[in-house]
Amino acid sequence: MTQTTLTEELMRAEGLLIQGQEEQARELLLRLAEDAEEYVDRNCPTTDTLQWFSFPTLFERLAYRRVEDDPRELRDVGEPLDRLYADLALADVHVGEYDHAIEALKRAVRWNPMGCEHRLNLADLFRMAGNMQEYLALTYSVFERASDATHLVRAYLTFSEYFLAAGKPRTAAAALRAARRLDAQDDTLTAALDQAAGTDHDPDQVSDVEASELLETEGIPDGANAEIAICLLMCASDAASMGQRDVATTLTLRARDLVGEDAALALLALIHEGDDDAN
Repeated sequence: MTQTTLTEELMRAEGLLIQGQEEQARELLLRLAEDAEEYVDRNCPTTDTLQWFSFPTLFERLAYRRVEDDPRELRDVGEPLDRLYADLALADVHVGEYDHAIEALKRAVRWNPMGCEHRLNLADLFRMAGNMQEYLALTYSVFERASDATHLVRAYLTFSEYFLAAGKPRTAAAALRAARRLDAQDDTLTAALDQAAGTDHDPDQVSDVEASELLETEGIPDGANAEIAICLLMCASDAASMGQRDVATTLTLRARDLVGEDAALALLALIHEGDDDAN
């Protein structure tokens, strides 16, 4: 079990999924998962019993935070492990094994605790299972880890849907306003904004001040923090590298508005530390 052989087998399994051979893909992925865990247990013994997947209730507002570092170092088996379990979860969903898909995504989160895609997909599975506390707690946790504005937009949209269903249209509008502030080119966000236009959860019906207060009451960041500014600046850097200077300028100014000019310059310096094109 090496990273190279595991990656090759994952490509084969993903090919089977694309071809619609979900059962065969699932059998291969289950075998790979068993082999990988056996390798890790044999070569990377744990030094501590860690409750790595522990989320608080919604009402605790993530006041209890823990570092989700697994004490085992993977050595030869590295990045492919979270990909392995994400693929297995996808195969499980295809064949209707939703409980097993949840367990597989839990393991994907374990091997990539800073990744948001697995968390958001796991949150969706919990919502389908009717477990709203885990669904919302996972979405809250995205704000502590996101390095991509797309993940933050998806988290805000989750909360907007939730508050609308809970009979809080103005809070739903506040979440949509926060998502729109990120300026991400997201088709789902565009559709949500079009659907909300002229309704009681239209983001234009609440001011920035009211939106901030509503989100703060629910324990949700309203976008005015360094993490989201970093996302904006990283997206601006990508836009600038592709020659989209107008987009880059808009995103940079938005980040400056969120945290102030001095902080924005400091974040830019941090992002481009060691780069020749820092200016």
